[in-house]
This record gives sequence, structure tokens and C-alpha cells, in this order.
Amino acid sequence: MPFTPFHFGPGAALHSVAPKQVSLLGFCSANVFIDFESLYNLIHQRYPVHALLHTCIGATLIVAATVLLFMLCRWFASRFWLPDLFGWRQLNDRQVLFGAALGAYSHLVLDSLMHDDIRPLAPFSDANPLLNLIPLGALHIACIASGILGAIIVVGRWYICGNEDARQRVG
Repeated sequence: MPFTPFHFGPGAALHSVAPKQVSLLGFCSANVFIDFESLYNLIHQRYPVHALLHTCIGATLIVAATVLLFMLCRWFASRFWLPDLFGWRQLNDRQVLFGAALGAYSHLVLDSLMHDDIRPLAPFSDANPLLNLIPLGALHIACIASGILGAIIVVGRWYICGNEDARQRVG
């Protein structure tokens, strides 16, 4: 995807149907961490733009790094003050792991559908079997639509249920 926020739509939909199992913050964090590589490569005019972190191995490393970073932040927050934006301190390791894994691997799949410099199976193969399987416009619409659907489900749960259990934090 050209911009990381397109990836957040599927994350919002996944979180909306399983808010106690999937951390949206973990999902979004993994997506942003993966695209730091692309940003660095674009700034320094390096090719391929989508390199190590846009492979199955790289996505797995991002999942591990995301979970470890959340654990480190939670440890730090237990000793020093850190703001609890979006209720991130209440997230458990499993929620963050599921969110980060879904975020990293969906990022790899979505980007593999549209970028010709991605080799998702590297170093075992230079093939990108997903390239151009879905038209670009349809891919963007699907990401936006899933985000809207996720938001509708979350808001609907707030208004219909009205109880604290239904009011899951964004985390």
C-alpha cells in the first residue's frame, strides 16, 4: 500500500469483531515498524524499497520486536510514569501478539499484491505469487471499506450494548 494507514482498515475490522483477542495498537504498530524500512530506503534512494521487513522472515521479526517493545514499555511504565493512551497498559501479551502478527502478515500480503519489488518468500524464492492478483483500486476500496465496517461495528457495540464490557478500548 502506498501509505501505512490503508493497512489500518483491515486491523479495525479484525479488532472490532474480536476486541478482547486482537490489539489494534499491536496491529498498527507492526504496520508502522515495517514501513520504516520503506521510508528509509526511499529517503536514501535504495532499491528495492521493500526489502527484508517485507518478507515472511522480516514480518516475523517485526512481530517479535513489537511484542518485546510492548513488554519493555509495560515494564518501564510500572517503574516510571508513562501516559496510558488508548489503555495500552491493560493489553496482555497475547492480545499484542495476535494484533502484531495479523498486522505484520496482512501488511506483507497487501503490499505483495501491489509492489513488484517485494519478494515475500526471500531468501528461499524470488517469486511474488500475489503480485497483481487484485486490481489496485479494488484493493484500496477493500481496505477503506473494512475500516469503515470496523468503525461501524465498534460504535454500534457502544450504543447498542451500552455496558462497560462492550466499550473496549482502542488498544
